[in-house]
Amino acid sequence: MKERSGFSGYSPIVLGRTVDSETRCVHYHSDLDIIAIKFKCCEQFYPCFECHEETAGHQSVVWGLNERKEKAVLCGVCRYEMSIDEYLQCENRCPSCQAKFNPGCEKHYHLYFEMN
Repeated sequence: MKERSGFSGYSPIVLGRTVDSETRCVHYHSDLDIIAIKFKCCEQFYPCFECHEETAGHQSVVWGLNERKEKAVLCGVCRYEMSIDEYLQCENRCPSCQAKFNPGCEKHYHLYFEMN
């Protein structure tokens, strides 16, 4: 198992309209909706693009192709912060705790990450 970023007691704050401690929000709250994205524009974690749009007060900016090493995705179960590359290649499972992620999130990748 990989070391979790929360190991030292640090756990990022997730903004937006969250409904539970695993980062589910009022927009996406199935059992598999357990990731939060750090938005490049403000360096803050939100459960989804809609939460950011409603509460951030500014337009979102996507992470570029050259920024895939940035730790910008948070597992809501174990609080592991993964790089964009790690997230895009993890086959919808947390690399740390193996929790399953929503495969439907792929439809929204372009809202967070520059895609080829």
